[in-house]
Amino acid sequence: MVKISIVIVNYRVKYFLEQALRSVRAALTAHPMEAEIFVVDNHSQDDSLDYLAPRFPEVRFIANTENVGFARANNQAMELATGQYVLLLNPDTVVAEDTLHEVCQFMDSHPDAGGVGVKMLDGNGRFLPESKRGFPTPWVSFCKIFGLSALFPHSRLFGRYHLKYLSPDECHQIDILSGAFMFMRRATLDKSGLLDESFFMYGEDIDLSYRLVLAGYHNYYLPTPIIHYKGESTKKGSLRYVRIFYEAMLIFFEKHYPHYSKGYYLAVKFSIFFRALLAAAHRIVLRPFRRRQGEGDKRERGEWYILSRESDRVAGLIPGTPRATTIESMQQLPAPRKGSPLRYIVLDSGLLTYRQIIDIVQQGCHDRNRFLIYNPQAQVIVSPKEIHSRP
Repeated sequence: MVKISIVIVNYRVKYFLEQALRSVRAALTAHPMEAEIFVVDNHSQDDSLDYLAPRFPEVRFIANTENVGFARANNQAMELATGQYVLLLNPDTVVAEDTLHEVCQFMDSHPDAGGVGVKMLDGNGRFLPESKRGFPTPWVSFCKIFGLSALFPHSRLFGRYHLKYLSPDECHQIDILSGAFMFMRRATLDKSGLLDESFFMYGEDIDLSYRLVLAGYHNYYLPTPIIHYKGESTKKGSLRYVRIFYEAMLIFFEKHYPHYSKGYYLAVKFSIFFRALLAAAHRIVLRPFRRRQGEGDKRERGEWYILSRESDRVAGLIPGTPRATTIESMQQLPAPRKGSPLRYIVLDSGLLTYRQIIDIVQQGCHDRNRFLIYNPQAQVIVSPKEIHSRP
């Protein structure tokens, strides 16, 4: 019997996806289990499949002739999946060698669990608050829309959206599983149904998490860490993000709280208009400062450190080929200081395990540290915002 079916949707992020697949392969090697892996390509129109298919013969690739969206693409694979558990995984993630083993053990020992989420860190080690969230009930939505959750983030009354009063380093029962890492019991999905394809972007995970609970199960948060590089296409301060995010909340509300939908609809429309004004004012006020900051960043080359046996090859991939220092461990770096130059630290996934990389990133989280991962098989450097490779 297949223990776990892993589903990843790709759209023009082949090097991030390659890194994710290599980390999944390492996890299944360290703790062997029967698994199947699906990659659904949403018409990337680059060479993603030609590049990845020969490198990952164990993966079943599904090529769409158009971008059918996140929900439909995941459903395509879930309809074919045969595993006891199903994991929806973003292509811009890195799991540790023990991640899949830990979540499987937890689910095996907790028959009440419909799904499990994990502790997600961004590429520089910062905790991502969407790792644990509460359902957007009328009250929680009111607090989110009108800023009460931001003003009182650790309040059990006002701060239920991101549940910041719950420690990120302990296991908790939560409401929402993030779509970036959504580990679910197949039997639960058979009761709840798959992702709702009426959501364009955002909200699918909230809706499915809600239906897992309606099916009689609980959702849990585990503090086992993974890396999740956040997408840059919808920055949280942008009007596009505000519109898509709140329209997704509208769909959820109209579906699950129809008696509140009219008043909530007006409140959300007002919120979108209000947030749009704030975003415009923010850009106008901060534009001169950002321009000066950008000029300063260009002048500040920073310090580069390479933790690799292939330091010369790695150094050749760094833009502008600045002087880089080879290190054998993180202990060789002095503690960063506020106001000191930025430090770019390249970690070699051929030398370090993914667990070691994740631990280094988490423990080294500091506003002066920037972490990058070198993939020796592809000879590329993956960072939170870009890829560095040989031309």
